[in-house]
Amino acid sequence: MRFLSRFFLPIGVGLLGLTWLAPFAIALLMTLKSQREALTRPFWTFPSTIALFENLRFAWEIGKLQFGFRNSLLYATAGAAAAIIIASAAAFALAILRPRASFLIFMVIFSGTLFPFQMHIIPLFRMYQDFGLYDTRWGLLLFYMTISIPFCTFVLRNYFTTIPREIGEAARLDGLSDFGVYLRIYLPLSLAPITTLFVFEFTWIWNDLLFGITLAKSPEVRPIMAGLASLRGVHSASNPPGILAGALLASAPTILVFLGLQRYFIRGLVLSTRG
Repeated sequence: MRFLSRFFLPIGVGLLGLTWLAPFAIALLMTLKSQREALTRPFWTFPSTIALFENLRFAWEIGKLQFGFRNSLLYATAGAAAAIIIASAAAFALAILRPRASFLIFMVIFSGTLFPFQMHIIPLFRMYQDFGLYDTRWGLLLFYMTISIPFCTFVLRNYFTTIPREIGEAARLDGLSDFGVYLRIYLPLSLAPITTLFVFEFTWIWNDLLFGITLAKSPEVRPIMAGLASLRGVHSASNPPGILAGALLASAPTILVFLGLQRYFIRGLVLSTRG
C-alpha cells in the first residue's frame, strides 16, 4: 500500500497540475499569435511571428484597459488598506478595551459577512443614484472599503484575543496610552494576519465584476474586470489574442502581490489555523 501511494500519488498530483496548467498554457500561446494566425491556425500550434506586444497594445489602448487598470489599482490598494486600518482599530477596541455591549457590537459588525453580497445590489444602486455616488471613483472606493471591513474585523479581533494581555498592561505601565498600545504593540505583532487580509481583500476587489458594472457605467470609472468583459463582448470573435492578452494583463497584479507577500501570507494562514 505504501508503494502504491508513493507511485500513484505523484502521478495524480502531476495530472491535476497539468489539468490546471493546460488552459493557462493555451491562453499564453494564443497571446503570442497574431490576429490572423489565431483565426486560421489550430490553437495548439506555435506562432510563426511573436505578436505579444501588439496584442497587449490592443487591449491597453483600443480596449481602454488602461482606465480599468488604474482604477482597480486604486480601488484594491486603497480600499483594502483603509478597510484594514479601520477594522484593526475596531478589533482592538472590541478585543482589548471591551466597551459595554462589545460582543453585541461585534455580532452586528460580523453580520455583514453572513449575507450574500448580491442582496445589496438594488438598495446600493438606488442609494448611489440619490447621493450622487453612482459612476464615481469615490463611490466605488467607498463601497469596496466598507464591504471589506466586517471580515477584516472578524479576523483581527479573533487574533488580538490570542495576544497575551500582559504585554499591553506592561506597555501601559511604561506610560503608553491605549492608542500607543494599539499602534506600537498590537499592530506590529499582527503583521502576518494583516498581510494575509491585504492579499485576500486586494484579490477580491481586483477580481470583482458584479459591483463594478452595477455602480459605474463609464470606462474611466469602471474597474478592470468590467473593462475586460466589455472588451470580450465587442471583440470576442474578431481578436481572441487581444482579449487573452487583456486577461493576462488583468491577472498580473494579483499574482505579483501574492508572490511579493507570500512569506507573510503563509505565516498568517499558519497562525490562523493554530488559533
